[in-house]
Parts: sequence; structure tokens; C-alpha cells
Amino acid sequence: MLNQVVLTGNLGQDPETFYTSEGNSITKFSLAFKASKQKTSWIKVICFSRLAELAEKHLHQGARVGVIGTLDENKWETDEGVKKSSYQINCNSLEFIKTDGRGFESDGYDNQ
Repeated sequence: MLNQVVLTGNLGQDPETFYTSEGNSITKFSLAFKASKQKTSWIKVICFSRLAELAEKHLHQGARVGVIGTLDENKWETDEGVKKSSYQINCNSLEFIKTDGRGFESDGYDNQ
């Protein structure tokens, strides 16, 4: 089964980076994209390793990027027993479309 998502949008806030106990970097950000002519939707994007380092260094709130990755669903239950879920994109490729000088414009980077 094919699971590939391609989206272009703008970051809603500066990316957040943290490191695993093994020292691998993980960077997260939320991406706003047009779901229809009247609706803007949001999704979380997760970058790993070298791609995470590039996202942390060059992206910022408002930057326009293209992401390619796989869609992943997270499910949990609240303390009150309500079942919830959310989706995120595990990013495999990132294209820097527009930044404000803290980043740069580029053809993109692959997570390889």
C-alpha cells in the first residue's frame, strides 16, 4: 500500500528540536495549508536526523516549505476515557521555498 503525502504550506511557529538519548535530532513544526478555497488546515511535521538539523537551522515561523513524507496517525485516550487521534507527516524530503534571511531558498534536501 502506498502512503505518500506532498504538501506545501507555511510554518505556524518556529520549529522545535530535541534529541534522543542516542543523540539523534528530531525537529517538529506545524504546517498550515489550504484544504479548500475557504479553509486552512494544520498538520504536524516531524523531521529526523540531518533533515531535522536543516529544518532547525533554516526554518522559522511564516517560512513557506514543501514537504514529502508518510502520513502517521497517533491515537490515545484521555483520563476521562475519550478516544482521540491526530495525524502527522513523517518528513522524507523538504523543499525550502521562501524564508526571511535566517534560512535560504534551495532546491530542497532529501533525508538520506
